[in-house]
Amino acid sequence: MPHVPDSMIPRLRENMMKMKNNPEPDPVATERKLMNFAGAAIKNLIRGRTARSILELSGFRAALITPKTPQTEGVVIYIHGGGYCTGDLDYACLYGEVLASETGAVTFCPAYRLAPEAPFPAALEDSLCAYEWVLQNYPGQKICLIGESAGAGLCLSLAMKLKELKLPLPEGIVLLSPWTDLTLSGESHLTNAAADPSLTTAKLEVFAKAYCEDADPADPYISPLFGDLKGLPDSLIFVGGDEILLDDAVRLHAALEKAGCRSEL
Repeated sequence: MPHVPDSMIPRLRENMMKMKNNPEPDPVATERKLMNFAGAAIKNLIRGRTARSILELSGFRAALITPKTPQTEGVVIYIHGGGYCTGDLDYACLYGEVLASETGAVTFCPAYRLAPEAPFPAALEDSLCAYEWVLQNYPGQKICLIGESAGAGLCLSLAMKLKELKLPLPEGIVLLSPWTDLTLSGESHLTNAAADPSLTTAKLEVFAKAYCEDADPADPYISPLFGDLKGLPDSLIFVGGDEILLDDAVRLHAALEKAGCRSEL
């Protein structure tokens, strides 16, 4: 993926704000179209630097992305974001191919089932299935979980489920703007409402309702901020200061440290 020059960032932010300030009548349908278009548009930019193999797993598809010149052992599992409601396989591969190309690591990208058609716990079940596939096909190799937004929340929910099932944990977890609280109780939903260039709390309310359906949004496997984080792997968390999800990341970092885990924010 080409680097965005610093000079283009203000224009990019301005255009994102315009989209944000024109609410969609159907956020799920609109976001699906945008994310699917992005995945298809960028699909060919890294062609030649990686090889993509499509796999049919139990009820969903995944892609195994292999660098043409592998430079490291171990496997990355990348779990895409999109509010648990959006993002197809091409979108999952969009950043997955960047990871494989830049790190030289084999990268596995599950396109988990989406809400509202497949609400909780479908995404968690598919993420566990993907992890078990990697365990079986790359035995003994280190695994790193990487996720963004809802995908980052899934990384944490998956790690807690692995701990419950007494399965091998990943070596580390990288979380990009993690959505860890589907009760939407973070103060930054108010303090950053105007500053966030893309997300709105109203949109997240739609996504959370679709994903939770009849489940409690405070369920730790839905909102891992409220889960038992003891014994989880080292975590590296990235978040922007203007994001409405800022407090999801800040509170998670504090909770991880309180639980005795190593975390860097």
